[in-house]
Amino acid sequence: MNTLRIKFAALLVLAIVTVVVLVTVLLMLRLGAPMRVERALNSMAGQVEMVLQLAETGLDGVTLEPAPAPGRTFRRPTEMLHEMLQERGLDLDVRLSRDGRGSPLIVSIPIADQGWLWMPTTGPPRHKPPWQSLFGWLALITLGATVIAVFVSNRLVRPLVFLENAVASVGDDGMMPELPERGPAEVRATAKALNSLSERLRRSMESRIRLVAAAGHDMRTPITRMRLRAEFVTDEEERTKWLKDLDELERIADSAIMLVREETGNAAPVLVRLDELVGGIGAELVEQKLNVQCETPEAVTVRASPFKLNRALRNLIINAATHGMRARVRVTGDGTKARVVIEDDGPGIPEEVIGQVFEPFFRADPARRQNIPGAGLGLTIANEIVTRAGGNISIANRPGGGLVQIVELPEAKEDPSA
Repeated sequence: MNTLRIKFAALLVLAIVTVVVLVTVLLMLRLGAPMRVERALNSMAGQVEMVLQLAETGLDGVTLEPAPAPGRTFRRPTEMLHEMLQERGLDLDVRLSRDGRGSPLIVSIPIADQGWLWMPTTGPPRHKPPWQSLFGWLALITLGATVIAVFVSNRLVRPLVFLENAVASVGDDGMMPELPERGPAEVRATAKALNSLSERLRRSMESRIRLVAAAGHDMRTPITRMRLRAEFVTDEEERTKWLKDLDELERIADSAIMLVREETGNAAPVLVRLDELVGGIGAELVEQKLNVQCETPEAVTVRASPFKLNRALRNLIINAATHGMRARVRVTGDGTKARVVIEDDGPGIPEEVIGQVFEPFFRADPARRQNIPGAGLGLTIANEIVTRAGGNISIANRPGGGLVQIVELPEAKEDPSA
C-alpha cells in the first residue's frame, strides 16, 4: 500500500536496522577474532604450565631438542603467550612457530639447561562469522524496530488521518459536522481552524441562498408590472417581443427559486421503481408531442424522493428531446447500480465546454436562448437532485453524433414486508 504511514514505518525500520547491522559488523570485526585468539592462547598457557609441572617429576622417554622448532615464528601470539605465562608466575622464553603451510603449530618450551621441548598444538580457531546467531539477532532487531516504527508512524500521521476523516465527513450539502477540539496541540488547532472555516462557509452559502431566493421572488413584481405595460404597446410585433422576453425572465426567476429549494430540501427518501417512473415520464412527454422513445426497461428500485427524481429525469429527457431532436431512454441495473441512459441525435456539445454543462445558466450555443425556451438551470437542478440521492450524472458526445446522458444511482432492494 502506497500510504504515508507505511513509508514512515519502512524508513524508520530501514534506518534502525542499518545502524544496528553496521555496529554489529564493526564489533565483530573489532572484538570477535582477538577474543577467540586470546582464549586459544590462554589454553596453550595452561598446557605449557602442565608440561613444566610434569618435567619436574622427570622427562623419561621425552626427547629434547637443542634449539626451538624451525619455521616462521608468530611474534604477536608469542608475546601474548609469554605475558600469560608471566601472569601464572612463569618467565619462559617460549616460541610459537610453524614450519611451512599445512604443518602443525608448535610451542617450543625451554626446559632449564636441558634443551627445548617441542609441543605440537592446535592453533587459534579461524574466525568464522556466526551467521545463525547474527541472523537471529538481526531478526529480533527488525521485529522490535518494526513495532516501534509502526507506533511512531501512526503518531506522526495522526493529524493527516484527522484531516482525511474531516474531509470525508463533508455531506452532500458541502457542510462539515463540527469536529471535536481535543488531542495534541496541532490537532486541536487544526480542528478549530476547520470548524471556523465550516462556519464561514455555511454562513456564505446561506447568504447566497437567501440572495437567490429573494432575487427570484422580488423579480416577480416588476415582471408583472412590465407585463401589464407591455399589453398597452400598440405595435403587435414589439409587444410579442416584450412578452417573450418577460416569459424568459419569469422562467429564470422560477428556476432560481426551484434551485434554492433543491439545495435546502431535506425530504426523507423512499423506495422508487425507477423503470415505472421513467415510463410515466416518457408517456407524458409523448402526449406533449415530444419525440421520446422508451425501450423496454428492467425492473430496478432506488431510494430517492420520487417528486425530485421525477423532476431531474424530466429535465434530462426534455433536454435531449428539444436540443437533440429525439430522446431514446433505457433503464438497466446490475444489482449495485441503476442506470438511466438517455441518447439523442443532436449536434452534441463542443469538447472544450462539455465540462461546464452543470454550471448554472450554461448554454453550449448562446443563440439558442431565443430559439428554445429555458433558463439554463435544468441540468444544474438535475445534477443537484441526483447527487443528493447518492448518484451522479455523466454527459458525453456519442461517436455517431448526439449526446449520451447517463444517470447512475445506488440500486436498492424492495422491502418484502412493505
